[in-house]
Amino acid sequence: MKVAILGTGYVGLSTGVSLSEIGHHVCCIDVDEGKISLLQQGISPIYEPGMEEFLARNIAAGKLRFTTSHREGLAGAEIVILAVGTPQRDDGSADLTYLEEAAKDLAAHLIQGTIVVIKSTVPVGTNDEIRKIIETNCHEDVSVEMVANPEFLRQGSALKDTLEADRIIIGSENQQAASKVKEMYSPLKVPCMMTSIRSAEMIKYASNAFLATKISFINAVANLCEAVGADVTDVAKGMGMDKRIGNHFLQAGIGYGGSCFPKDVKALWHTTRKHDVDFGVLAETMRVNDEQQVLLVKKALKRFDGHLSGKKIALLGLSFKPDTDDMREAPSIKISQELNKHGAQVVAYDPVATSNAKRVIGEKITYADNLLEAITDADAVFVVTEWQEIKQLDIALLGKVMKKVIVFDGRNCFDEEKIHSCKNIEYYPIGRPAIIT
Repeated sequence: MKVAILGTGYVGLSTGVSLSEIGHHVCCIDVDEGKISLLQQGISPIYEPGMEEFLARNIAAGKLRFTTSHREGLAGAEIVILAVGTPQRDDGSADLTYLEEAAKDLAAHLIQGTIVVIKSTVPVGTNDEIRKIIETNCHEDVSVEMVANPEFLRQGSALKDTLEADRIIIGSENQQAASKVKEMYSPLKVPCMMTSIRSAEMIKYASNAFLATKISFINAVANLCEAVGADVTDVAKGMGMDKRIGNHFLQAGIGYGGSCFPKDVKALWHTTRKHDVDFGVLAETMRVNDEQQVLLVKKALKRFDGHLSGKKIALLGLSFKPDTDDMREAPSIKISQELNKHGAQVVAYDPVATSNAKRVIGEKITYADNLLEAITDADAVFVVTEWQEIKQLDIALLGKVMKKVIVFDGRNCFDEEKIHSCKNIEYYPIGRPAIIT
């Protein structure tokens, strides 16, 4: 099939690369000339493991193209996928400006029989509104068929999540259009669920809100475990063995971040208020997460008797999760801000996200070129992102370069047996008893 995709962010680029990988001819369209120039050279503007290898292979095979021209990109397309950003407004609602502009841009070039698929995360009812915009701006003799096809990608494993998806949701009021989209995905051999457009829109928000709630729940359990002397790792394992619960998203830590969970939970919360539906669990999910993101600072304040001024704190990891350079809603942002308020000297290290962190956090903290530089002469270490390099840190090295080995592990990265084997260390994990040797 010939497929056009508007937007080359995580969703659009991962979708385009994956569809070309399974045999379709894909043209990705973006108004950002710099981004398109990089992509035409096989250079990914985002950090995603495996992306450039996939780009090179499919560009060379003639199955994947990039352009800033809507006329060129949409020519002959059987399916047009909208995958532009829907960022969060100040009130928590989704900003549909980019999606609306994309709809206007493609409308003039649509031909009869083209199917428009919205893959962007959008509030319930958005597909209907976008249909109206397209119909208002397209040729009179062209009718539009809409399909809601939400994505369920994780940054750092977006290609794998596309090619080995748990399920594909296809929402449409037109059976022929839905079947065409299902056919597009058929080489993946992934279960497809056919539903109405509004149900498909809701499935995306409900899924992310549930996962975020699960994270906040286990983090609240972790805080209780610390208070009563239990170990949240054992508690989570015991819970996860129940098939009704499952073990995914039960890893206690310092909260969720990124481009999806915070935005989607707030957008769903905004929808509940708009329709006067009581959904208090969402408010509690957000409250717990907000507090969890600064938990390490609270632990450090308690350990240092309320005084962090002049203390060198090494932040290990800045991105919201490993294997991505995305800083959106990353816990490191709030942690840095709180440490600055208390006068701490913050030195941060991240294998990939430093450039993006400088744009978000700014120059109020110092950025180390390597892990050793960050921890040398530090008064305390904060483990913020569980990068493999950080998880493999030699605990014995800390004793050689730190003033006193004090570690606040926001991701429970380190093996407790190794901690116990070290001398003169203070180790403060999440939801587990502290270890002081």
